[in-house]
Amino acid sequence: MSGDDDNHNSGQRVVQPSRAVTIVRHKVSDLMRGGREAVLEHDGADYHLRITANGRLILTK
Repeated sequence: MSGDDDNHNSGQRVVQPSRAVTIVRHKVSDLMRGGREAVLEHDGADYHLRITANGRLILTK
């Protein structure tokens, strides 16, 4: 057996990513600009991002 066959039978797989993924990070405080609600537009629809009284986030259409 060759070294390639040994690697093939080891049970390990190498997965090549199809494309690089960029994740954008935003601070909620920057989006809200001091308020408790922001409107996000996506595909022509408005979504409301709100900070609850408990400090959690709710996103509604």
